Amino acid sequence: MSERSGERLKRAMQNLKADTAFRDRYANAATLEDRMARTHTPALSIAAIDDFKLAGVEAFGVHEAGVSDIAGKNSLFLAGSISKPVFATAIMLLLQQGVIDLDEDINEYLKSWKVPANNGWQPRITLRHILSHTAGLTVHGFRGYLISEAIPTLPQILNGEQPANSPKVEVNIMPGVQFRYSGGGTTVAQLAITEHLNESFPDLMKRLVFEPLGMNNSTFENPLPADLHAMAAVAHPWKSVALKGKYPVYPEMAAAGLWTTAEDLAKFGIALQKSLSGTDASYLDKSTLETMLSPQLAKDKEASDYDGLGFFCSGEGDAAVFEHGGWDEGFIADLTLYRSSGKGAVVVINSNEGAPLVGEIVKAIAEEYDWPDSSKKKCAVKLSDLDIYAGNYESEQSLRINLEVTKGGLLLNYERQPSIFFEASSETSFFSGSLNTELNFKMNDDGAVTALSLQQAGTQIEAQKS
Repeated sequence: MSERSGERLKRAMQNLKADTAFRDRYANAATLEDRMARTHTPALSIAAIDDFKLAGVEAFGVHEAGVSDIAGKNSLFLAGSISKPVFATAIMLLLQQGVIDLDEDINEYLKSWKVPANNGWQPRITLRHILSHTAGLTVHGFRGYLISEAIPTLPQILNGEQPANSPKVEVNIMPGVQFRYSGGGTTVAQLAITEHLNESFPDLMKRLVFEPLGMNNSTFENPLPADLHAMAAVAHPWKSVALKGKYPVYPEMAAAGLWTTAEDLAKFGIALQKSLSGTDASYLDKSTLETMLSPQLAKDKEASDYDGLGFFCSGEGDAAVFEHGGWDEGFIADLTLYRSSGKGAVVVINSNEGAPLVGEIVKAIAEEYDWPDSSKKKCAVKLSDLDIYAGNYESEQSLRINLEVTKGGLLLNYERQPSIFFEASSETSFFSGSLNTELNFKMNDDGAVTALSLQQAGTQIEAQKS
């Protein structure tokens, strides 16, 4: 990694642009120091991946607000739910080794606890269900514990018994039918794998992931061992106030308990990217990674956005990515990996208030390292073709819309509002540069426009053409 690489990353951090209320419109560029102060973020570390290599690693700030303990590249941060894809990768390695079966009933691996029956009906859920969040299990996420609190066992957590601070984990919708995020499910899998292999979770993950990939500054040990406290960033939920006891505890390690560095997570990501590209299958086979990053629900087979096994996948072609974020008490993390170009980024921070900053950093790295643009592209639509969209439309709620052709696009008129300009992103979709609003048109077999769908702020309004 050259000095120039480090300079590129530092340069990117002088070009942070905060989001505004409008899509693809940003505030004036600001420095990282300014944004860290504004978002009460004492420390962060970032890593850039370019051409399947570590292109730069930097750390900024101090471990604890008001204390001159400078953060470095080996500073530890909690990665929150990025724990899940790291755990899922270990399971895929066990699958490759023939040690486990993704489609076996999870109760066959569990000993001290079983997935409970519901009114005489026994759900059958699998590791595939759990890793794709389709098991129908409850409990979205976990709050963590203070060091001073009693720490529950996994069976106590799964049963919702004291001293656990989360509800019981159980199946309350049909397994294998739909996506519903469940940290509770990941905790079921943690217990199942450790009981099946008779090995502690930190030792298991060290053997299966950290040692093979050279992640020398990562651990799943919770509570964080005292000898690592000097290396760890302190949790700051809000307003630069350190968490009582400084470090939260997550016995739900597979779901939220990974302590790591930006550089170690970059090593993890690069190994997967190389396996996927077929250039280095020394860790996982390409076919194993393709299974991991494939849609698991039938309805998602043709979708560009879907949940794989441990990762969220989105985009198409060069813009296809697999990623995951993380949020623990006092920490936020983000891991973004491109499937084909060997590009990506890692961001870890020790402030929940710094959530907007994470996206700003990723955006700045994307600009500096010329990431494939997955945003909406303009589509050249001939002016002569625009006449088919013009006319009057009315919704069931009596919203009356008139569209007329103008230079480069369409003007939308309704009620007594000024006309709103829309330009094409495809032959059936138009977007506004003035509002976060889209128009999607429906056509019949003859190519005639019959209706439009107006979409904004999660609401969809259908209007028929008259």
